[in-house]
Amino acid sequence: MISVTQLRAGTFFEEKGEVFEVLSYEHTKMGRGSGNIRVKVRNLETGAIIDKTFITGASVNEANLAKIKAQFLYQDGENFHFMDSQTFEQYAISGRRLGEQNKFLKEGLELYLLVYKEKPLAIELPRALVYKVTQTGPSYKGNSVTNVYKPAVLENGLEIKVPVFIKAGEIVKIDTKTGEYLERAKS
Repeated sequence: MISVTQLRAGTFFEEKGEVFEVLSYEHTKMGRGSGNIRVKVRNLETGAIIDKTFITGASVNEANLAKIKAQFLYQDGENFHFMDSQTFEQYAISGRRLGEQNKFLKEGLELYLLVYKEKPLAIELPRALVYKVTQTGPSYKGNSVTNVYKPAVLENGLEIKVPVFIKAGEIVKIDTKTGEYLERAKS
């Protein structure tokens, strides 16, 4: 059991036989009464995102998820296929379950599969990933220190905003939690 005050983004818990991932956490206290914990969670089985409210003293069951080091292989329609790096066993997870994380996948990417009762439910991406910029607008010399951004398309099709000095063909580091540009990466 874990206290609901420990439910931060990225925490997994079990309730009524379902496993949830916490996406956001908010603590509110009104007047003299006890506080409320509001969390936005994703049901790992269905992919549905819902809001849950708990009183401050409540607790939930911690989900016992196993982490398996894996590699992303390919996408086949709605399913994304992964391979266990140790046993070479292959797993498929639906795009609905992965939610927004599927936009960061590229062939050969090393990550962790989160498995519950021998069934893969989700993935854990590295905090930052490196991609090649395949398409962007013109760059401007002299604008190396600026907060002006332009749209860019990465090698996996992801569209983000990059500083105006970034050119097509450059390698950039992207934050997988926010989807934002972090910095240039060495090639």
